[in-house]
Amino acid sequence: MKTSIVNRLLLLILLLSPAFFAQADSGDVYFTMGVHNTEGCNEKNGNCIAKRAPGDPSDPFFPAYWISDWTMYRVMRNYEKNPPPYSNPPSTLSPADYTVSQGTSYYDTTYIPADGDGFGAMMEHYEKYCLPIFPIRNNNYTCSFVSLGNKAYFLTYPQDRPKDMPACCSFSPMNHPPRQDFIQHLPYSPARSQNLGGSVQAYALDLASPQGPILFGYAFYKQATGQPPVRLPQSFYFSGDTSVANAPIVSQNYTHFRVAKPDPAQTWAQVAAMCPANPPPCQLFEPPASLSNGKKAQWNLLRQP
Repeated sequence: MKTSIVNRLLLLILLLSPAFFAQADSGDVYFTMGVHNTEGCNEKNGNCIAKRAPGDPSDPFFPAYWISDWTMYRVMRNYEKNPPPYSNPPSTLSPADYTVSQGTSYYDTTYIPADGDGFGAMMEHYEKYCLPIFPIRNNNYTCSFVSLGNKAYFLTYPQDRPKDMPACCSFSPMNHPPRQDFIQHLPYSPARSQNLGGSVQAYALDLASPQGPILFGYAFYKQATGQPPVRLPQSFYFSGDTSVANAPIVSQNYTHFRVAKPDPAQTWAQVAAMCPANPPPCQLFEPPASLSNGKKAQWNLLRQP
C-alpha cells in the first residue's frame, strides 16, 4: 500500500513539474544555432554565440522594422568553385547554373502577439516557388512563413496550393524572428567577404546533419547608407534540398530594402484569417506520400558542428 502511494506521489510530481511540460511541448522545435530559439544552446557551447577575432568588423544589426523584396537563386551547378554570397544576378555563374524566383520579407520587432507569447513578427513570402529545403516533390507553389512572437506558421494559397496541403499549419511553437543582433550567432567569414569586390561582410556556418554539412550564411554591405546610417543586408544563402528540388545552394538577394513598418492587414493578419484556432502541425519535414519526394529531410536534424 505504501509503495502504491509513493508511486502515485511521484507521478503527480512529474505531471506538475515544469520540466515535464517542457519535454512534452518540445516537438517541432528545431536547432537554429540561437537564431530562432535557444534549442541546443548552453554555457558549454557559449550559448551559440560565435567568437570574433580582434580584426573582425563590428556586427551589423537589423533595423527595428523593415520590408524588402528579394530575388531567389536556386543554384544547381558550379557552386563548388563559386560559393556565395553572389551578386544580383550572380556574376560568377552563368544563367544555366540557376533558376530565378521572387519574394518579399517583412519584419517588425515592435509587434506583440495577442496571446503575449514572445515578441516580434516576420513574414517570408515566396511567390510561385516555395522554400526548397523540404523533401517535397514539387516546390512550384506560393507559400509564406510567418513568425508571430514565438510561434511560427506556414501558409499556402488557393491559386496554386498543392493537393493535401492545408491553408495553414503550425510550423513550430518556438521559432521567433531573428533578433536584430542575430548575426552574433554566425562566424565571420573573411574568405567569403572577399566576394563582390570586398563590398560585403559575410557570415557563414556549416551545421552538421546526418547527410552532411548544411550551410547557413548571411551577408551585409560594409558601407552604411541612409539616415540613420545602416549596413543593409545583401543576401541570405543556405543549403537546400539536393534530391528532387536540386537546390544545393539557395541565395535570397535583397532588393528595394526600405526601413518601413509592414502593414498588418497584408502580413500578420493572414494568420488570423487563414488559420483555425489550433492549426494542425505541419508535415513539411515528413510530408504525406502524395507530396513526398521519397527522401529524408535534413534541416530538422541539424546539430552544432
